[in-house]
Amino acid sequence: MSNATRLFTIARVALRYRLDTFCAHTPLPAPARALLALLRLVPAPRDSRGVRLRRALEDLGPIFIKFGQLLSTRPDLIPADICQELDQLQDNVPPFSNAKFIAIVEQALGKPVEQAFLSFEREPLASASLAQVHAAVLVDGREVVVKVIRPGIEAVIRQDTDLLLGVARLVEKYSVDGQRLRPVEVAENYRTTIFDELNLQREAANASILRRNFEYSPMLYVPTVYWPYTNENMLVMERIHGTPVTKVAELAACGTDFKVLAERGVEIFFTQVFEHNFFHADMHPGNIFVDTTNPRLPKYIAVDCAIIGTLSEADQYYLARNLLAIFRRDYRQVAELHVLSGWVPEDTPINEFEAAIRTVCEPIFERPLKDISCAQMLINLFRTARRFNTEIQPSLVLLQKTLLNIEGLGRQLYPDLDLWATAHPFMERWLKKRLHPSALLATLKRHGPEWLEQFPQVPQLLFQAVQQIKHLDQTVNAQARPPTPLRHRKYLRWLGAASLGMGLGSAYSLWQPVIAQMPTASLLLVAIGALLLLLR
Repeated sequence: MSNATRLFTIARVALRYRLDTFCAHTPLPAPARALLALLRLVPAPRDSRGVRLRRALEDLGPIFIKFGQLLSTRPDLIPADICQELDQLQDNVPPFSNAKFIAIVEQALGKPVEQAFLSFEREPLASASLAQVHAAVLVDGREVVVKVIRPGIEAVIRQDTDLLLGVARLVEKYSVDGQRLRPVEVAENYRTTIFDELNLQREAANASILRRNFEYSPMLYVPTVYWPYTNENMLVMERIHGTPVTKVAELAACGTDFKVLAERGVEIFFTQVFEHNFFHADMHPGNIFVDTTNPRLPKYIAVDCAIIGTLSEADQYYLARNLLAIFRRDYRQVAELHVLSGWVPEDTPINEFEAAIRTVCEPIFERPLKDISCAQMLINLFRTARRFNTEIQPSLVLLQKTLLNIEGLGRQLYPDLDLWATAHPFMERWLKKRLHPSALLATLKRHGPEWLEQFPQVPQLLFQAVQQIKHLDQTVNAQARPPTPLRHRKYLRWLGAASLGMGLGSAYSLWQPVIAQMPTASLLLVAIGALLLLLR
């Protein structure tokens, strides 16, 4: 399909669902305003804007459906009513032919399926926008699933993402909210994400790491990847037999303890985020199953690890402290942590920011803890911070969306779920563990070789700092007529102390990974420099 034909299709769908109403209050060039004026003669749409956008994306096909799914993960940018509707997007796509599937498998393996598998099911287990899955049995009798990418999908993705990027540039240029919504950034992020999903070896690596992280856990099971059969174009994994988490009636019939199941979901999330710093970021119900072999202690099964999230150590630390400060209603600390973490500019007025946070959070805490949504609170907090020119990292937004899914699923399974009862003690333990001497020793062990390599530079940095102080002192003495008063000499000493502190700070930058475990270390280094000069 040519670009012109595709553009005509997009325009037709946009007119059918009156997507022009999304631009009603946007300054546009004169020709565009004239076109919109003509469109207003068409009867006004009856459905809500969220429903119309969802249906338009469904009509435009798999790539736009996945784009809508991505938009639903950005509640920091997209209004709540639209996010809620886009969350309902389903990725049900007709399967492609079995002959093509087998041809792709045989090309990937370099031999016929009859030689690679004991048996191979011709009918697909599942069919999605990017890939298709069939069941099979290996020659040693192990049951597996075989996943391959749809043939020709890369060209379709490239065409549609180019068009999306073009539309995003127009929105950013002409829309009132273009700069704030950052549509070009969202479109480019989508392009990167979806092309990453085409590499099945990447998904297999993610699944392998997640499995290793929970290898001995009673809470989560991740299927085994069979690497001899896996490459960029094909993924072969252990076939699991669990109950879909959405089939609540079946779970109840097995005698499942829903309270334990819901609480384990929360604990799995926080373990992934804080203990492993490697979290499954696509935890929608279609990717989650339950092993009810022991219904009193049910176990989750996770599949489809194409999208994984990680946080920086700083974001991990500040996120945990923020959540604990919110729980304690210490809004001043929440405001200060946002500045320290770099989530809001350094010149943010703390008093105003604290008042804004208090306005958002305080009414929430007047309700019972079990009725408080941690994820929704984070969304409101990020929206409030946006008024102060915050730049929230995409990884934090991905985490926020994942937490929203986990919390929503937990409440669906067990309406009285108190997320705070699980999260609060977990984060308290994590922070204590992070500040424990054993954590410092582990960091020393990990980064020791690099520090030993860089250590010879430290004396030179300190020597240069001392030489700068001596030069400064000589310059001032030569220019001092009459002799510098005592109070002025005191100021000069403080200035020298600051210079030495900067020299020590340069040395500190070499040791930053370990010193990051001790938040006051940088201040201590500057203080040592000051004391050396003042006691001189």
